[in-house]
Amino acid sequence: MNRNNLKSLLIAACCLVAALWSEAQCMDTLDKLNKEDIRRFHKAADHGHALTQFVLGTMYCNGQGVEQSHKEAAKLFRKAADQGHATAQFNLGVMYYNGQGVEQSNKEATKLFRKAADQGHATAQFNLGGMYSRGQGVEQSGEEAVKWYHKAADQGLATAQFNLGGMYARGQGVEQSDEEAVKWCRKAADQGDSDAQAKLAEMYLSGQGVEQSDEEAVKLFRKAADQGNETARFNLGVMYYNGQGVEQSDEEAVKLFHKAADQGNIKAQAKLAEMNEKKK
Repeated sequence: MNRNNLKSLLIAACCLVAALWSEAQCMDTLDKLNKEDIRRFHKAADHGHALTQFVLGTMYCNGQGVEQSHKEAAKLFRKAADQGHATAQFNLGVMYYNGQGVEQSNKEATKLFRKAADQGHATAQFNLGGMYSRGQGVEQSGEEAVKWYHKAADQGLATAQFNLGGMYARGQGVEQSDEEAVKWCRKAADQGDSDAQAKLAEMYLSGQGVEQSDEEAVKLFRKAADQGNETARFNLGVMYYNGQGVEQSDEEAVKLFHKAADQGNIKAQAKLAEMNEKKK
């Protein structure tokens, strides 16, 4: 293939990729690629185009437009990752962490998360924080966990904000501060993170870092419960059962306990058994 033809091929592939990634639901669009589009992707990937390698790796990972193959996905992500593509580095790290298409390795996962994190990839920063928190692939370090959670949280990643709030609440890797715990949990809760909403509700219930308020606790438990959070469903059920921050209602309590119990919540199951026993 001469240089002009290769250039035209790369331009065509790049234009196609750009068009795909401009769509809000780009992964859905990948399903609509025809055989000629996929052939062009393969050609461009074979000639070292990192973005195309990444997109083609995603297609193999998800089985979109091609037969699913984690091994092929890992191979393509590695090619893009070696060229410094941050999301490919992150995705390959996830595959090493889960042992998908490659032999499981926390050390390799950590190495790849770090490469992506150093480029500002927020989810990679969050995952790297988790590796330090759990001591997976690296020596356990609360301080390093806080550092990387903070980087991701500052970029607005809700899960990182919630985890950072938890670190402040426990004083793990950072000086304990209920106020900082509330601050970061609230940021995550405001983005709709149900775990953060449930945790913030508990803090209002106990007056930890905020002025005690049963009404605020109910409001936050309800938001989390509406998203299917089993702990929030149980706790909101308790508040209905006790008439705390809300009008007492055994009917509402039982309904919430059943939802939590169906999700495997042992406390909710025990509460339902206790209520049934009282009826006898």
